[in-house]
Amino acid sequence: MTSAGESIAKNQEEEAKRVWRKADAVCFDVDSTVCRDEGIDDLAAFLGVGEAVANVTRTAMNGNARFRYRDALAARLQVMKPNKDQLDHYVNITRPKLTQGIKELVSRLQSRGTHVYLVSGGFRRLILPVAELLGIDQSRIYANEILFDKLGNYNGFDTSELTSDSGSKDCDGFQIVLISKRLRADKLAKNNHKYLYTISDGQTSCDRSLEEKVPLQNGCDGSDGATDAEAAPPADAFIGFGGNVVREAVKARAKWYVTDFDVLRKDLENDESSDDE
Repeated sequence: MTSAGESIAKNQEEEAKRVWRKADAVCFDVDSTVCRDEGIDDLAAFLGVGEAVANVTRTAMNGNARFRYRDALAARLQVMKPNKDQLDHYVNITRPKLTQGIKELVSRLQSRGTHVYLVSGGFRRLILPVAELLGIDQSRIYANEILFDKLGNYNGFDTSELTSDSGSKDCDGFQIVLISKRLRADKLAKNNHKYLYTISDGQTSCDRSLEEKVPLQNGCDGSDGATDAEAAPPADAFIGFGGNVVREAVKARAKWYVTDFDVLRKDLENDESSDDE
């Protein structure tokens, strides 16, 4: 006999799938979602300050549930201080570690006419090669920009980037609210997307202004991060992805939780087969 709780969970998953199948714009987080690794951590290790950056992160977050993503980013970059030559060299010698199944999923979405975006609290320069491998236009990347002076020395980061802060809610460490159906970016607005679906590992930050730029009638949020679940509502659904990192608290709260991108791809294919019958 199915319990009331099981019935509710099943209905929530079906609703999430319904929105997924109708999405005409999909936003993926990058670190631990599209890619298996964490770009900032890997860059820190390359610069020889991996443990120092980890210590800064732990110290900043210790007992401080209101610590904002922008503060964390600034603290880590202050330790790393990558110059332009170092960043370019790292990108040139590092091949993105794509999560299994992501290329096929993105290809399937694009074949349906679905617009695919990459949204990350990481660095644009590290994400450009990822977009190239996936056939995603650079204009559909929303990420942070490291700044350099005229000599190529580290000179902070662009705080006007919409992904540079969490802004809309208090944060529990770096688990911050992701993109919801209120996600708006100017280029998205021009495309008049009706349905938006986002998939994330839960580390992406977004500023309130990013959430308020594009009117969407229906939206769906996917993540494996705890406070990302706060995106539903206003998102119509919350989907957890645990293909690289599993967070039990999020798994318990997600309307639809998957650990394999093939599950999402096959769901689209089954939907198309049903339409053909």
